[in-house]
Amino acid sequence: MKNLAGKTVVLTGAAGGIGVFIARALAKEKATVVGVSRSQEKLENIRAEVEVAGGTYISIPFDISKLEELPLLVQQINQQAGRIDVLINNAAIEKYRPFQNYSLNDIQSILITNLLAGMELTRLVLPSMLERNSGHIVNISSGSGKKGAPYNSIYSASKAGLIMWTDAMRQELIDTNVDVSVVCPGYTKAGMYLKFGLPAPKLARVSEPKTVAIAVIDAIKNNKAEVILDGLLTRLLFSNVQLFPEFGDAIYRWIGLTNLNQTCAENQMLAARRSHQ
Repeated sequence: MKNLAGKTVVLTGAAGGIGVFIARALAKEKATVVGVSRSQEKLENIRAEVEVAGGTYISIPFDISKLEELPLLVQQINQQAGRIDVLINNAAIEKYRPFQNYSLNDIQSILITNLLAGMELTRLVLPSMLERNSGHIVNISSGSGKKGAPYNSIYSASKAGLIMWTDAMRQELIDTNVDVSVVCPGYTKAGMYLKFGLPAPKLARVSEPKTVAIAVIDAIKNNKAEVILDGLLTRLLFSNVQLFPEFGDAIYRWIGLTNLNQTCAENQMLAARRSHQ
């Protein structure tokens, strides 16, 4: 079991959603948390919590969607915190739409933030980890990467990419002490659907963000290849959808996921139109 005390952990998407809870959980492990997000103000809001919990906190405001500038981010982290022991690729954006309603910018921004930025950050920090023969990469994916979510197709594609990339990387690094894990939260109480006052699909397990954070810590400490936080029904679905995709489609309709995502898409598009009026 790994000890995270004193380790430098870079956490993208640190200022919102489950990122805040992961930062708190890392603090309890006495880690040095390097929080990366676009908002300096939001990053600073969690400083006191991390430090009171016993961790060291460094905030670095940075837009990770600017892929060509990521070497500057890594350089800044190395200067302020030293070597990177753990990288948690958590930053993500999510836009619900019927596919034909996505703009090219929507598609690019989701794939860059959710998938390509994590790949590029990992590419930049991995040589140092391999040289030391020590390190851990954690990719925060989603159940939507296991079974495509209607009206959330680009997000699903980005999260599926994370799962497959993690799987391949783990096999490449099997003979090293650099580990790779993927964590797939299910529905959480920080989810998009709650912002519109909508219930989760029936029979869906809704996790506390704190539970997801604990699972991330456990994945690092115990080198777990993949962690799925969904309930038993969803796990069974994921295990069968490759063989019986139509069955999975029917289940999603039955539990109300298709209608839920369609409603989220309608609400998001309406909010976007209002913001441009």
